[in-house]
Formats: sequence, C-alpha cells, structure tokens
Amino acid sequence: MKIIKCEKLKRKPQVVSGFGKIFTDYMYVREYADGKWDEGKIVPFDAMALLPCSSILHYGQGVFEGLKAYRNERGEVRLFRAVDNFKRMRTSCDRLCMPFVDESEALGALEELIDLEREWIPTEIGTSLYIRPFMFADDDSLGVHAAKKYKFVIILSPSGAYYSHGFAPVALKIEREYVRACKGGTGAYKVIGNYAASIKAGEIAQREGYDQVLWLDGSERKYVEEVGAMNIFFVLGGKVVTPALNGSILPGITRDSVVKLLKASGVTVEERLVSIDEITDGAKSGALTEIFGTGTAAVISPVDRLGDGSADYIVGKRGSAGEIAGMLFDRLTGIQTGRLSDDFGWITRID
Repeated sequence: MKIIKCEKLKRKPQVVSGFGKIFTDYMYVREYADGKWDEGKIVPFDAMALLPCSSILHYGQGVFEGLKAYRNERGEVRLFRAVDNFKRMRTSCDRLCMPFVDESEALGALEELIDLEREWIPTEIGTSLYIRPFMFADDDSLGVHAAKKYKFVIILSPSGAYYSHGFAPVALKIEREYVRACKGGTGAYKVIGNYAASIKAGEIAQREGYDQVLWLDGSERKYVEEVGAMNIFFVLGGKVVTPALNGSILPGITRDSVVKLLKASGVTVEERLVSIDEITDGAKSGALTEIFGTGTAAVISPVDRLGDGSADYIVGKRGSAGEIAGMLFDRLTGIQTGRLSDDFGWITRID
C-alpha cells in the first residue's frame, strides 16, 4: 500500500484522557469513482478538501463505524470484533445505496494503518485506540440521488473513558416527545443523520440534570428502544431483558457480545418487546435491580437513576454499578486486553 510520510510527527500525549479529542499522525483514504475503488493509501492526518456542492453536505449520504484496538503489557496489539464492524458497515452502505469495501480489504487496510501507528495505542487501564471508519458521498453537483463518487476513510484516536466520570453510573431521562427512529427508516444502521437527529433531546436532558435519554419507539411511544447512542439492558425479576432487534434498533456489536457472554455464563436473557410501563413498575416495586447501556465507546454504562417527568426512580445502589454490569465490564475488557481468554474468536492480533 502506498504510504505518504509525514514531514513531522506529532508529540504523543503522556496521559490519555477524554474521548475523540486527539488523532494520530496518519489516516487511510480510499476513493470510489467510475464504478470502482482505487487502491487506497495511507496519508498524513489532515483536512480533506470538499467543494461547497459536495453531496454529503446537502443530502447526508454517509455511514460510519466505531471499534477499538488495545495494546497490553506484553506488547500485543488486539482488535475487538473488527470483521463484524465492517460487515455491519456493509449493511449500512446498502441501506443508503452506497458501494461497500470488502470486509477483508477494509480489515487489511486497518491492520496496516494500526501497525504504522502502534506506538499511539495507550496502555493505561481504561484506555484504547478508538477507530473510526467512515464513508461519504462526494459528488460535485446537486440532486437527490445516489452519488457516483465516494470517500472511505479510517482515522484513529487514542482515548480514555467515554464519560468523564468513567464507570460511575449515569442518569437517564425517559424521552416521551422526540424519537430517534421508526421501522422502515435508518435506525438499524450507523447512518450519520441518525445522530444529528438525537442531539436536541440529549441537550434538553442534560439541562434537566440527566446524562442521556431513554428512547421509546417512534409509533406508540410505548416500548423501550435504545439509550442515547447505545443499546439498553435491564435486570428485571432476576432475568436480563433487552429490546429485540425490530428494524429500528441498531444491532450493536457490544450488545451481541453481552448477550453471548451472559448465555455462556448461564444467565437467562430475554430479547423481546419491553414496555416503558414494565420498567417504571419494576422500578417502583424493586423488581428492576439494574439498568446498563452497551456500546463500543463506553463498553458498559451502568444506570442508577431514571427520570420520567416529575418522577425520579433510583435503580440499585445509588452511585454504584450493579453486579451484572460490573461482571460484564470486567469480562469484556479482560477479553479485549488479553487479561482473560477469548473463547469466542473475537480478537484479531496485529503482530
């Protein structure tokens, strides 16, 4: 692969904190035109030129993924479920009538980029190298139709905890006015517009003292779907319950990992419709003992407070993660870093 070297390398941070604030020296870029992809290249991380008429700026034809690389004390560089991320990216591209990059080719490009940037991977507990592959339309004319030109890019960001308070529990607001997705739309895909549409409700929730919103379905406002930009789990009556993938919920990679880990541990998991009344009733009665979100950025995000208008419900022990959330965080991060064995074939090593 062609590599265009930086004239001057950046100074790597001594301590990594925060999420998505710092970026490595290089990025991968591949362009699509005339019905085919070029060979792709690794170039210095820098601004990309876009014309004011670029189709991405007007019609939002773009998708992305998020995954992580880890480097442990033995020097191993480990990718977590990278192939699954690129498979999901293919489905997102298909939904938006975009060409896709073959998963093996995308993984090969990522491995070469990370091998070049391996010294950027932090090793402190709770840190990782966040990986953001994305693709967008770049036609130089206006018109609502599938574009003819695209760019596929991978950028890397050494990151700490997604939330400033780390693994401490967050507070959720039940969102009864705005919705994030409807069946038949793009909620089940990592489409860039999904996230812009979620910002307003999130801003309002934060002004009211909550960290994230708990989204309900777009039709009846009756069934739980996601939390913020994560999947959601409840420990209810001794069982772990999560909304079934119904066409408007993103099939999260971490969600799938959690379901598999729980079942392998003998824990009952129900994937089904979950009404918000069932959750608030469980909070009132004490049958609801844990809530946690799952996603690449935060891994596991425990919840200890649920707000619904004038009502506020405390779930579990205030300020503490629940037993199952804690176990899952330990198991997942253990597999990701190599502290625990990978019995599921989730890890790709870059030697």
